[in-house]
Amino acid sequence: MAIASYEVVGSGGVWRVKHDGEPVGSYQTKESAFEAAVAAASLAVREGYEVQLSVPGTRIES
Repeated sequence: MAIASYEVVGSGGVWRVKHDGEPVGSYQTKESAFEAAVAAASLAVREGYEVQLSVPGTRIES
């Protein structure tokens, strides 16, 4: 089964979604990049792909 991978990444105040390792799109916030990744992942699920979605956190666990 094919896997569709989505990763939200940020650099220099710009957020992007990496799809299978390739950067796609440019977003002002992490949340908007996340929403775009979820929409793309939803389509991939509908098409029968296994999906992996990664979003960085900023919370520090103690």
